[in-house]
Amino acid sequence: MSATSIHPPVVRRPPGPSRASALGLLPRMMRNRLEVMAWAVAEYGEAVRVPLGPKTLYLFNHPDHARHVLADNAANYTKGIGLTHARRVIGDGLLTSEGELWRKQRRVIQPVFQAKRLARQVDAIALEAEALVDRLREHSGQGPVDIRQEMTALALGVLGRTLIDADLGAFEAVGEAFETVQDQAMFEMMSLGAVPLWLPLPRTLRFRKAKRYLQEVTDSLAADRRKNPNGFGDDIVSRLIESVADEPDQQVGRERMRDELVTLLLAGHETTASTLSWALHLLDQNPEVRERVHEEAVEVFSRGPLDSAALHGFTYTSMVLEEVMRMYPPVWLLTRIAREADEIGGFAVPAGADVIISPYLLQRSEKWWPDPDKFDPERFASDRRAGRERYSYIPFGAGPRFCVGNNLGMMEATIVLAALCRDLRLASVPDQVVEGEPMLTLRVRGGLPMTVTAR
Repeated sequence: MSATSIHPPVVRRPPGPSRASALGLLPRMMRNRLEVMAWAVAEYGEAVRVPLGPKTLYLFNHPDHARHVLADNAANYTKGIGLTHARRVIGDGLLTSEGELWRKQRRVIQPVFQAKRLARQVDAIALEAEALVDRLREHSGQGPVDIRQEMTALALGVLGRTLIDADLGAFEAVGEAFETVQDQAMFEMMSLGAVPLWLPLPRTLRFRKAKRYLQEVTDSLAADRRKNPNGFGDDIVSRLIESVADEPDQQVGRERMRDELVTLLLAGHETTASTLSWALHLLDQNPEVRERVHEEAVEVFSRGPLDSAALHGFTYTSMVLEEVMRMYPPVWLLTRIAREADEIGGFAVPAGADVIISPYLLQRSEKWWPDPDKFDPERFASDRRAGRERYSYIPFGAGPRFCVGNNLGMMEATIVLAALCRDLRLASVPDQVVEGEPMLTLRVRGGLPMTVTAR
């Protein structure tokens, strides 16, 4: 008989603060969620049990832990804390749905992101990028521009043209409506849905108005598509109309279309806008990197109009974006709930436990990333990728629920960043404090004012 069978591995409870000593963590979490989670990992290690109000969170910060929860045993984990509460706000879209509904939605949406279709979107993205460059050039030598706001408008414009085949600029309040919905979703996540939506609070009233407006936008897009003499296309609105055609209750069909479209646009534009904002900030802090991106952009654009093959020329720009997403991953937090009791890395996880994987923490771990707070795009050079732990880098999640729009997001970010660096130089405002705001994505808190200089 082996020693292993005589003395089986000990499965123990993750370490962490006592419930009494953790009483002060909830208000700290409200102020700075990243700081509290970083403290917990630094204090207790790669597996931490954190009592937080009525909940106990199980935070895991090792690539093997991420692989187990997100991929190897993904069937045991449903969407977790935050997203289950955000469902009251954004409904049962792809981000929050589960089971057969999620699988059906994924089948409906997946073809929109296929490589052949994305290849046809390069020109649309390039046109939006050039329009952005022209808008920003008008501010050259003048006062600062809020780059986060500009990137948000750009990303919505790109998604309108590539996913919806419509100009979202025709709906003037759509950006503000998305901002209101996101704010309410984060409030739901942090308050654990404890505040009834029927209370006529100012926040709730703004949310109700935004939700009604987004329903009107969805109805308008669907009506325009139904009137198209050429029939339905391969865009997401067409596919959603067809997917709810057999729904016996038309109101349910309308709401399902709205939920799915709002989820796609909200998550899609926020991730790209955040990545581009952080990229421009980091390039300003590292001018030698910015100049390399500029030189590469000048060389690639000089070959003629962009197509999918030309994008392979942006090798260094892609490395820059990968490093940006390592430091500031758009998906900064992945939450799950254990269906059944499990074991993760030798630690016991009870059934019903709230499990957290944070790409932000994992991708800043010194164990996997030497000098993790240094901005170094060379980390993603081909010769330095070899041997790296696969699940130490998960900016788009992993496993079955890997972000469906990651390829579109990367293509968009690459084209836009290259176009900006080719023609403009963006600089931070003196004494501007730039810090992360962990919302649905990890965005720049309070905006990102920068001055513009034409090259």
